[in-house]
Formats: sequence, structure tokens, C-alpha cells
Amino acid sequence: MRPRSMTGFGRGEADGQNWVAEIRTVNHRFLDQRVVLPTAFAGLEERVKKTVVAQMDRGRVEVFISFRGNATAGTVLAVDMELARQYHHCLLQLKEQLGLGCQISLSDLLAQRGIIVQQEQSPDIEQEWPLIEQAVRAALADCDRMREQEGQSLKEELNSRLDSFAALVREVANAIPQIVEQRQIELQDRIRRLLAGMDIDPSRLAQEAAILADKTDVTEEVVRLTSHISQFRSFLDSDEPVGRRLDFLLQEFLREVNTLASKISNASVARLGVEMKNEIEKLREQVQNIE
Repeated sequence: MRPRSMTGFGRGEADGQNWVAEIRTVNHRFLDQRVVLPTAFAGLEERVKKTVVAQMDRGRVEVFISFRGNATAGTVLAVDMELARQYHHCLLQLKEQLGLGCQISLSDLLAQRGIIVQQEQSPDIEQEWPLIEQAVRAALADCDRMREQEGQSLKEELNSRLDSFAALVREVANAIPQIVEQRQIELQDRIRRLLAGMDIDPSRLAQEAAILADKTDVTEEVVRLTSHISQFRSFLDSDEPVGRRLDFLLQEFLREVNTLASKISNASVARLGVEMKNEIEKLREQVQNIE
């Protein structure tokens, strides 16, 4: 099932395509949302965000919601009857006082400012919310399918990279006995040269060389790396968001490899250490896009 990619796109509709929601997601360390709604429905932004939070753990999410049907909000025209009566009364006074014989017509009244006014009609957002929510949920489901497909590809890539990394760890594990033995011989020769002409117990010499050689034993680091690899695979099979856990494990991978490389002064191990770090970096690049 999991992991899911943080990259995806989804589209959802409601009310016969009158409401359309589109969702785009990319990788991000936390959940970062941007919601774009028609101006009259801006008050529903927090509800949309809560709907997204219920489906996504992290990533940058952009939600675009549009309305394509007949507007439920906008500008309407209305007559200010009280003002019209006052204008009419004033015009009659002018006619009587000035002895005008003309008739007062509708056009005379319409020429006066403010008789016909524009009014903003507010939408019923509670009535429209179920449709908006339906479109958003459909877009989330569509986006989720794409994220799961991409996540499956990421899982396969990560398992392949992990196989390569595990093979390098096994090479180091197989080389440990020979490396420790060779290190012990080198230390014995070095101590003999330093103590040339001095009377020293050969068994004590061998004991001291063994103690020094033991410090180059990286069995413990190999065991921990093997455990981390197993844990990494179990996370990949989990049905929960695991991106942060995988990222933390890779930090532990790198810590153990650095310790391993510092304990062994050996050309072949140094080469393996470089290759392991290279694989860790490739794993990290892929993990950055996992939810």
C-alpha cells in the first residue's frame, strides 16, 4: 500500500460540473496548504483545509476551486422607491412654481442619480458547502490514486537501492576477519621494530597487538547497519506515512558508515565506504518525495 509520493494531481467535480476542484501536490517537509476559492466563498477556506488535513500528512498542497454554473452571488439592481418619490415631489414643485406645462415622465426620474442602485447579493455558503466538499473529496481521491502509483514506483526504486547498499555491507562483514588478522600482524611487526633490542614477553606482545587490532573490529557497526536495513524495509511495507522515519534512518546509516570508515584504515574498506555513502545519498533523494 504505502509509501505514497508527495507529488500528484487530482480533479473532482460536483453539481454537474458546476463546481470543479483541482489539487496539485509536491514534496515539502511539512503540510503547507494554499487554497484558492471564488471571492464570495472565501469564508470556506478553513473548511477546505481541514478536509485536506484529514487526507494528507505533509507536502505542499495547492487547491483551486472554481464555479462554472449560474452565479449564486453577484451584483443585482434595485429601485430606491423612497428616493424616487422625493425626486418626483421636487419635480412637481418645480413645475408648479415655474408654471411649466410639460409632463413629468419616467425618463425624467431615471435621469436622477441614485434611483436605481446596485446591491451585492451574498451567496448561501452553507447551501453550497456540501457541493464544494464533494468536489474537493473527489479531487483528493483522484490525487491519492496518483500518489499511490508514484509511491509504488518509489518503493521499488528504494528496495533496489537498499539491495545494493546491503550487498556493500555484506562485503565489509565478509572482510572483517581478514582485516582484523592483518591488522594484528601489522601491529606486532610495528611493536617489534619499536622495541628492538628490548626483552619483552612474546605472549604479552601478542596480547597487546590483539587489543589494538580489536579496536578496528567493526562487527558492531555492521550488525547495526543490518538492523537498520531490516527496519527500513519494514517501514516501506507500512500503511502509514513513513517519510520522516526513513529520513531519520538514513541519518543513522550515515553515522554507522562514518564510524566504520574511521575505525579501519584499509583501502578496500575505504572504497566500500565511499560506495555506501553514495548509495545513502541516492536513497535520501528518493525519500525526500515520500509522505
